[in-house]
Amino acid sequence: MANIDFDALISGMIKAVQGKLTKHWKEAKPYAEKEIRSFAENIRLIEHLKNTGKINETQAKLYVDIQKNSMCIVLLTIEGLGILAVEAAINAAIDVVRSSVNTALGWAIL
Repeated sequence: MANIDFDALISGMIKAVQGKLTKHWKEAKPYAEKEIRSFAENIRLIEHLKNTGKINETQAKLYVDIQKNSMCIVLLTIEGLGILAVEAAINAAIDVVRSSVNTALGWAIL
């Protein structure tokens, strides 16, 4: 199994979110960066759980959905951000890492 480059994953996701939330980036930056780091840590956890046989693909997908919803909720607390902008930002972030994460895990969880 290929290892996931978590620094590259985080960096790419932050750039993608910044590109979508340009007008509100100053306010969103600390929240977005924290949530993206948390998302990456949860991908790392999924990788560990898979390697130890403690999670299956369905469970991993559900766990990722929970993490995406958490990011959405946090970003929606920023004044001026609407659901469409937040969803576009999250989708852009995930699009950046989808292939590498899914390939590394051997599961299509993103």
